[in-house]
Amino acid sequence: MMSLRKSNVGAVVSGALMLMAGQACASGFALIEQGSGLGNAFAGGAASAEDAATVFYNPAGMSRLDGSQISVGGAFIKPSAQYSGTISGLSPLQTAGTGTGGDAGGMAFVPNMYYTRQIDDKMHAGVGINAPFGLQTDYDATWMGRFQAVKSKIQTINLNPSISYDVSDSISVGAGLNYQHISGELTSITNYSAAIYQATSGGTAIPNLEGLSTMTGSDAGWGYNFGALFKFDPQTRLGVAYRSQIKYKLSGDVKFANRPAALATALADQAVTLDITMPDSFSMSAVHQYGDKLEVMADATWTGWSVFKTLDVKKTNGTSLGTATPENWKDTWRVSVGTSYHYSEQWTARAGVAFDQAPVSDAYRTVRIPDADRTWLALGGQFKPDAASTLDFGYAHLFVKSGVMNQSSAANPELSGKGYLVGSYSNSVDIVSVQYGYKF
Repeated sequence: MMSLRKSNVGAVVSGALMLMAGQACASGFALIEQGSGLGNAFAGGAASAEDAATVFYNPAGMSRLDGSQISVGGAFIKPSAQYSGTISGLSPLQTAGTGTGGDAGGMAFVPNMYYTRQIDDKMHAGVGINAPFGLQTDYDATWMGRFQAVKSKIQTINLNPSISYDVSDSISVGAGLNYQHISGELTSITNYSAAIYQATSGGTAIPNLEGLSTMTGSDAGWGYNFGALFKFDPQTRLGVAYRSQIKYKLSGDVKFANRPAALATALADQAVTLDITMPDSFSMSAVHQYGDKLEVMADATWTGWSVFKTLDVKKTNGTSLGTATPENWKDTWRVSVGTSYHYSEQWTARAGVAFDQAPVSDAYRTVRIPDADRTWLALGGQFKPDAASTLDFGYAHLFVKSGVMNQSSAANPELSGKGYLVGSYSNSVDIVSVQYGYKF
């Protein structure tokens, strides 16, 4: 009875808590859409410092902002994730389900707001409120992979006070604190028929009995970021920025809807925790201006996703709930280049491309995060209605490499009875962003 409880509850909770992780769209389920740079594919993020959003990308960039500035904006993100393939290996007494889940991508809105103020000739202060991590996938509740996942959703809110100081006319430094709150929800279908059959050692066979299991959890953690901005000449800048790891101790509950009385002990609602560390990241960006109209920028960002090796879910007494789940994510690079062309004092056009590595390899891809390498194509612009106001807008389409699913009993023992998917994912992402800035 105890081994059955661990295998069913542990699998549900492990998958749910895997999603409730964050860092600073970059890789995995991080969100880079935090300012006006979408039209440039966020190239030059740590060096551009055009508006108050530099609080997020490189706090040293506040040194370029005179007086006080405020920016408010957001990005509408629409991912598409469609599975095609087959399933095998389900537990007895359960049907395979219908269909491949539909489009699991869900529309999300990622807001942000920043404020900066010039304290004196050398010092600036600022604060940012943003959502650096997020994910939502939602499959049809009757699809063939419903025992692995139905809905996955996480949300974050990050508060980032910062300060910068001009060391000299050509060097500025900056640093900030990050207080980040994260919450999430994950659902899947639990095979009650198989659970009862196992609990009674094959004595009770009730076909097609199942119900929705739901995991919710939240936590808050502290991190920091710092950076430097180097001005080589009036036309050329180099920025470097670092964001720290953030440690969480997630607390949540797992609950089972319409659970048969025979499973009240084996599949009991209960509290769980998970210690997890989010990856750090390092960015290096450059901007160079050619004449009065053209700017070219580039960026390379490394993220330490290899911190995800295993997940070990704990019961409230500190003992493990089942076997630790291997993740084996890898470190990633995101590289981008972009241009801005200033047609006039009022209008600027932007374009950019980027290549974004996924931390998930084919051997460890899951239906909750069917991630793969992405190529960005972005366009955008800026309109200045007057000397104090700016309106930035952008659009990007992300071409996502086909994601292979090749699950098996040998490679995925944690999926025993839930089925093994063999096929592939066809993914893409569309992003639209708008930001308003005001100087005073």
